[in-house]
Amino acid sequence: MRRRQRPEDAIQRTVFAHFAVRGARDTYFFAVPNGGYRSPVEAKIMKGLGVHAGTPDIVIIRDGHTYCIELKAPGGKLTAAQKEAHAALRAAGAAVACAYGLDEAIKTLEQWGLLRGKAQ
Repeated sequence: MRRRQRPEDAIQRTVFAHFAVRGARDTYFFAVPNGGYRSPVEAKIMKGLGVHAGTPDIVIIRDGHTYCIELKAPGGKLTAAQKEAHAALRAAGAAVACAYGLDEAIKTLEQWGLLRGKAQ
């Protein structure tokens, strides 16, 4: 059986490793496990429980502000649901970014002040 490559998973693992070592104090961050295949029944159940398609991969809360970052492998594209979710989050006052690759993700988190120091 051939395993499907999931480059965005590797980016996300590394981002969380940076949070573990460099995360700003008093910062709460978590992954949103929306991805992956769901059977139609399971998808309907999840929707009924409040799961929203397109929600960014990582949500961070600090000092009363909400930050959301969507992680994409280089060359990846946002889906229509992701574009809609990002617009709704921005309208609600959240900072939202889509990062293409690890370097862009780390740079964005540093610019937001959510990681201490600078990556080399």
